Amino acid sequence: MLASGKMKAKDTAIYVVAQCLGSIVAAMILYGVAVGTPGYNLAVNGLGQNGYGQASPGGFSMISGFIAEVILTFIFLLVIYGSTIKRAPQGFAGISIGLSLVLIHLVGIPITGTSVNPARSLGPAVVVGGTALSQLWLFWVAPIVGGLIAALVWRLLES
Repeated sequence: MLASGKMKAKDTAIYVVAQCLGSIVAAMILYGVAVGTPGYNLAVNGLGQNGYGQASPGGFSMISGFIAEVILTFIFLLVIYGSTIKRAPQGFAGISIGLSLVLIHLVGIPITGTSVNPARSLGPAVVVGGTALSQLWLFWVAPIVGGLIAALVWRLLES
């Protein structure tokens, strides 16, 4: 949103910090709920963290995960841009954005667990640690790349 000119730098910084803190708190709450299940083990069951290679739900490679996260984030941001412009029918953005996010998750969960939002990946990785934390870089870099490409494409489409 910053790269597309839809957010100011100060607002973006506040938004990123709030999302990251919220993600960590939410992951800790989720862990607190999960440990109430008999037989739950953080190392075995995880916490919805993202991953590639052996940490991928489908065993997808780092390159496959990177490509998927870039493309899925790109698609998601284009849907958000297109759904929220003034020319779009008012009151329907939530439907198109929500449905696209469902589709993105249906495609992405087997590949990486689906991130398309770096903050979403941060919380579970911090709580789970280990491989999730060492692979976190991909779930920051790929969505940022996908978002930057979407902003560039959107600027070209708007002009």
